[in-house]
Amino acid sequence: MSIKIQIIVAALVVLALLFIANMVRKETLDIRFALSWLTVGGVVLVLDLFPGIMNYLVHLLGIELPVNMMFFFGFCFTLLLLFSLTVKVSRQAEQLKRLTQEIALLEERMENQAGAAGFDDKK
Repeated sequence: MSIKIQIIVAALVVLALLFIANMVRKETLDIRFALSWLTVGGVVLVLDLFPGIMNYLVHLLGIELPVNMMFFFGFCFTLLLLFSLTVKVSRQAEQLKRLTQEIALLEERMENQAGAAGFDDKK
């Protein structure tokens, strides 16, 4: 990889990391979700700055081309991210169902107490 491309990639990664850090600072992105992106950005930055590491890993794993390894790692990261988001959505759906049920029970109690006290909400 040419030095020009390495500099461009490094600059883009640093900008992305700063953007993510700013989102965490502004509290628009939760730190738990930002950590995975910060980790990936750090790994990409290290591999960009030290391309010998990439060549060593490619040789060690027996992969033909470095770009194939990057696509494979990107695919694995995407699968892990999708799985963690699916777990999060599942938990939130369960919490939403539980909260909806609790609100319905509270509303029913309030109606029963209002009825027992002689108040009628309906006119």
